[in-house]
This record gives sequence, C-alpha cells and structure tokens, in this order.
Amino acid sequence: MRAVITVIGKDMVGILAKISTICAEYNVNVSDVTQSVLQDMFAMIMMVDISKMTIGFSEFSDKLGEQGKALGLSVHCMHEDIFNSMHRI
Repeated sequence: MRAVITVIGKDMVGILAKISTICAEYNVNVSDVTQSVLQDMFAMIMMVDISKMTIGFSEFSDKLGEQGKALGLSVHCMHEDIFNSMHRI
C-alpha cells in the first residue's frame, strides 16, 4: 500500500529531513520524492510505502500535519486508494 504526502510552504533548511524522519520513525519507506523551490516557496510530493507502517494511517497523517504546523507548512497525507478513487470520478 502506498500514500502521497504533499508539503507546501515557505522554504527553509531541513524540511525534507523533518518529514522523512517522521516517516522513518513509523517504518514508512519513502520510495520517490520530487521537490521544487519557486522563489521563496517550497513544494514537495513524496510517494511512500505504508505496508509496514507501525502506526494507524490517521494517526500518521496527524503527526505529519502537526509537524507541518510547527514549521509553518501545509502537510497532507492521502492514502493511494482515496487518491485513485478521486481521479476515477
């Protein structure tokens, strides 16, 4: 199973490190990352494998959101099934 994590906000040092640290803490494997800096805005999309995750999906998503708020970023995590369903309609 996979999920998509999106991060958007003002660019600063350590965004990728802080988000990937949360993933590693709960055994979520980052399989692909794309990131871009547009002037002073940071945008990142991560594809992650959640099949061996050691925490519930909602709780994991909440942890990412809390970290995002602490950094002044918008961080969202969407399960692949939801993502695929949204794009089939």
